[in-house]
Amino acid sequence: MANGTVVIATEICKGCELCIAACPQDTLALSATINHKGYRFAELVQDNCTGCVNCALVCPDSAITVYRLPKGAKRSVAPQAA
Repeated sequence: MANGTVVIATEICKGCELCIAACPQDTLALSATINHKGYRFAELVQDNCTGCVNCALVCPDSAITVYRLPKGAKRSVAPQAA
């Protein structure tokens, strides 16, 4: 299975939850905290991203960047983008 990870621009995200619904792996969820605009933002909550890009495709604010990892590469959780 492919490995991937996502980076979410937390200050751009408005918490619409479209990415959460689009993720077949249930990798994303809304954060408990809010950003500077007052929105709860999406965040990576599980280390099972396959890099399918569904989340980035449905994001109306282009706040999500998906990275696909080379086969055999170790997965590490990327820091949240500001």
